[in-house]
Amino acid sequence: MSGNSHNPSVAVQDHGQSFWYDNIQRAILDNGELHQLISELGVLGITSNPSIFEKAITGSRDYDEQIETLARAGADNTAIYEALVISDIQRAADMLEPVFEQSNGLDGYVSLEVSPLLAHDTKRTIDEARRLHKAVARKNLMVKVPATPEGIPAIKQLITDGININVTLIFSLAAYEQVARAYIAGLKTRAKKGQRLDIASVASFFVSRVDVLVDKLIDEKLAAEPAESRAKLEGQLLPLKSQAAVANAKLAYDIFERVFAEPEFAALKAKGARVQRVLWASTSTKNPALKDTYYAEALIGADTVNTLPPATLKAFADHGVVAPTLKRGLAQARQNIAQIEAAGIAMDTVMQKLQDDGVKLFADAFHSLMAGIASKRTIIEARGSTDNVGPVDGYVGELVKLNAATRIWQRDTTFWTTQPEHIKIISNRLGWLSQPDDMLKQADTLVQFREDVKAMGVTDAVVLGMGGSSLAPDVLRSTFGLQEGGLMMHVLDTTDPTTVAQLERGIDLRRTVFIVASKSGATIEVSSFYKYFRAKVDALEHDSAGRRFIAITDEGTALQTLAAEENFGHVFVNPSDIGGRYSALSYFGLVPAVLQGIDIKLLLERAARMSAWCRADSAANPGLWLGGLLGGLALGGKDKVTFVLSPQIQSFGAWAEQLIAESTGKQGRGIVPVDGDVQVCGEPVVIKGGVAALSDDRVFVRMSLAGDEANDKFVSALVRAKRPVLHIQLADAYDLGAEFFRWEFATAVAGSVIGVDPFDEPNVTESKLITNRLLDEFESSGEFARDPESRSANGQVSKFLRSAKGGDYIAIQAYLPYTDEVAEHLARLRAVVREKFGVPVTLGYGPRFLHSTGQLHKGGTNTLVAFQLTYDPQDELLIAGEPYSFATLLRAQALGDFEALQTHGRRVMRIHLGSDVQAGLKKVIKAASGASRKPRSDGARKK
Repeated sequence: MSGNSHNPSVAVQDHGQSFWYDNIQRAILDNGELHQLISELGVLGITSNPSIFEKAITGSRDYDEQIETLARAGADNTAIYEALVISDIQRAADMLEPVFEQSNGLDGYVSLEVSPLLAHDTKRTIDEARRLHKAVARKNLMVKVPATPEGIPAIKQLITDGININVTLIFSLAAYEQVARAYIAGLKTRAKKGQRLDIASVASFFVSRVDVLVDKLIDEKLAAEPAESRAKLEGQLLPLKSQAAVANAKLAYDIFERVFAEPEFAALKAKGARVQRVLWASTSTKNPALKDTYYAEALIGADTVNTLPPATLKAFADHGVVAPTLKRGLAQARQNIAQIEAAGIAMDTVMQKLQDDGVKLFADAFHSLMAGIASKRTIIEARGSTDNVGPVDGYVGELVKLNAATRIWQRDTTFWTTQPEHIKIISNRLGWLSQPDDMLKQADTLVQFREDVKAMGVTDAVVLGMGGSSLAPDVLRSTFGLQEGGLMMHVLDTTDPTTVAQLERGIDLRRTVFIVASKSGATIEVSSFYKYFRAKVDALEHDSAGRRFIAITDEGTALQTLAAEENFGHVFVNPSDIGGRYSALSYFGLVPAVLQGIDIKLLLERAARMSAWCRADSAANPGLWLGGLLGGLALGGKDKVTFVLSPQIQSFGAWAEQLIAESTGKQGRGIVPVDGDVQVCGEPVVIKGGVAALSDDRVFVRMSLAGDEANDKFVSALVRAKRPVLHIQLADAYDLGAEFFRWEFATAVAGSVIGVDPFDEPNVTESKLITNRLLDEFESSGEFARDPESRSANGQVSKFLRSAKGGDYIAIQAYLPYTDEVAEHLARLRAVVREKFGVPVTLGYGPRFLHSTGQLHKGGTNTLVAFQLTYDPQDELLIAGEPYSFATLLRAQALGDFEALQTHGRRVMRIHLGSDVQAGLKKVIKAASGASRKPRSDGARKK
C-alpha cells in the first residue's frame, strides 16, 4: 500500500503509519471524491463522529430526499438518523473493502460511534455497539466507544464479542493504559474459548485539544502573576506553550510499546492477535502561529494511525514533511510534562476536563443533529402535506423546470420581468436572501447591545414603526412574551390617540427605550411618534434624553441624520436592498427581538437552515412548493389565502398578510390574505352551516406548533368538505425564523406565477400624498375641505354590504382604538358579515393597514368592498413641533384613504361611530345582522 511515495500523505506508510480520513458525507460517496482520496492521497480508512454527521446532514441537501421518503413512510427521527448514517457507513465500507483485503485487515475500516448519550452507561453502550455492528453488517466496520470509566468494561466485553472497536476520547496516559489492557483482557477471554484473535482495534488518543487548554492555563497563570515576578515566570512557561500535546502523545506511545511488548500480549500475538494501534485524533492545528501540519509531522511512527480532517490532509499532501518523528525527544517530552506540572497545572485535571468536554461536545452535536433531522422532517412533512389542491401541483413542477430557485439565488431579475423600470427595482430588493447568514455574524454584537441597554436601568422597550418595521417585532412580542434577561416589549403602530395614551400610561418613561424604525426615515407616523415621546423624555432626562432612542433605518436617510443630531443612543443602518416587508430577519426584526430576550442565534439558525433548503431546484424546496401552490391556486380562482394558526403564533397572520398583500396586489391582480376570519383568539369560530358555508374561492393554510390540537377538528372538517388545505407544522416557536424566510421566498415565487413584480408598491404612496395634502389644508384653514358625511348604520349598511358578490371580499377598515372591548366587537361584526354575505372578511386597523393591505385594496383586483369605521377620540395628544394632533392625523389618514379608494373606483363606505365606539359598533353589528344574505356566492365574480 506504499506506492506513489512521492506524495507525503502516502509516504508515511513507509514508516508504519496509516492516514485515515476524519470526515464522511454523502457527497464524497456520490461524486467519486472518496475513490480519489484512496487512490491519490493514500487514505486507508474513515472515521466519523456526531459532529461530522451533524454538519453533513443538517448542513447540506444531500440527505433531503431520503429524509422525505422515510418521513412519508412513518419513520421517527431516530429511525431516520440511523437509516441515513448506516447507509453512508455501509457505502464507505464497501468502497474501502479492497483496502481491507489488500492490507489483510489492517486498514480499510470505517468507524461509527455509539450514541454519545450512552457514554456513562456500560450496559447500554454494549447493547448499542452490538446492535450497530449487526445493522451495518460489514466486516470492516469499527464501532467507536468512549474511554470513559464506564466505557472501559464495555470495550473489554465488545472485544470479547469479536467486534472491531475504535476507542475514542482518550486524553490521559492512565486512561490509555486502561484501554490497552481492556483490549488485551478481551483477547485473553477469546483465547481461552478458542476463538479467533484477529480482532482489529485502535485507541484514539486526542492531541491538539491538549495544547488549547494547557496554553490557556499558562496564559491565565501569567496574567495572575504580579508584574515584578512575571518576567521570570514567562521565561519558564512560554517555551512550554504548544508542547504539552505532542509530549503527552509521545509518552502514550511509550506506554504502547511497553504494554504490547509484555509477555501477556506476546502469547496472544503468537496465536494471531494484533496490537491495538494508537490512532492520533484531533490533529488539526488550532493555533494559527503553528504550521498547519504541526501535529501530523510530529507523530509519525510504526503501528499508528493518523485521522486527518479535510484541510489537514490536503495541507499534508501538499507540503507535509515525512520523517520517523514519534520516538524522537522522549526525554524532552517527559521534562516538558514535568515542568508543566511543576508550574501548578495538574495534567490529570486537564485530561479529565478534556474528556468531560469531549463527551459533552459530541452529545451536543448529537442533540443538534437530531433536532436538525426533526426540523427537516417536520418541514418536509408539512411542505408536502396538502389536501384537495387539485392540479396546481403542476405549477411547482414548472418552476423546477425553469430553475426558479437557482435564478432567484442568482438574482436573475428576468425571473419576474423584462421591463427595465422593474428590473431596476428588483435588483435593489433582493438583500433579504442573505440575511439569515449575514445577521448570524452580528448576533453576538446584538446580544452585547442588549446588555448595554439593560445597564441603563431600563425595563421596557417600545417599537415606533409601521408595516414592515413593526409587524415582525409584534409577532415575536406576542409569541414569546417577556423572556428571561430581556425587556418588556411594546409595539406602537397606530396614530390613534387613545391607543398612544394607553401605551404611555402602561410604561414608566424613565425606564423605557424607544426604537424609532423606518426604512425611508420619513414615515409620517414614525416621525410623529418620535416627536411626541421625545418631548416627553426631554422633560424628564433633559440633555441625556437622546440615549433612550435607537434608530433603525437605511443609509443616508433623514432619520439617520436626525439620530446623529439628536444624540441617539444607537443607530442601526439596515441594508438598503431590503424592502420593508422583507425585513423580518434584518435589524428591523432582530433589534427588538434581542432586546426582548429572544435567542436570536437560534431564530437565525432556523432561518439559515430554511434558506439552505430553499436553494434546490426541486419540488422538495419548501419555499418553491409553497409559492407555486399559492400562485397556482390564485390563478385557478382560489385567491383568498385564509390562515388557521396555533394560538401562540396567531400574530404571524398579520405579518404574512402584509407580505402577501403588498407584494402581489397590483396591476389588477393579487392574492388576498385573510387573517383571523375563521378564528378568534386562536380558536376556530363556530360557522353556521359548517365549513361548507365558506366561500369556495379560499385556500386554507394551517400552521401549527407540534403537539397543538386546537384546530384539528376544524381542519378535518375542511378536508372532508373538499376544501384545499396546506399544512405547515413548526417544531416550536423558534421555527418562526424559518417561516419568515420561507414565506418571503414563497411570496417572491407566487408573484412570478401570477405575473407581478413582488418588490414594488406602486399605490402605497397615494393615500400618503392625499393625507399630506389634507394636513396642509387643515394647517391653513383649521378644517378639512372635503369630509364625507357619515352614513347611517341602520339605513346604509345593509344595502352597501349586499354589493359583495361571489369572488369579492369585504375589508373592515377600523380607524379605532386597540382595546380588548373594540377587538371583541369587531370580531363579532366580522363573523356576522361573513355569515350574512358569504364572502371572506378581512380586518385592518387604520392607519396600520395602509402599510399592509392598502396596496392590494387599490392596486389589486377590483373585488374589494371597503367598510371604513371612524370615531371621535376623547384625547387629542398634540405632536411636538406639528400644527396637528394625533386625532387630526388619524382623521386625515382615514379621509385620504377613502379618497384614494374612490379614485380607483373601489366600493367604499364610511360609518362614523361618534365618541362612544362600543355603542356605535353595536349599532353596526345590529344593522349587519338584519341584512339579507346575498344568495349568489358561487364562483369568481367576473372582472
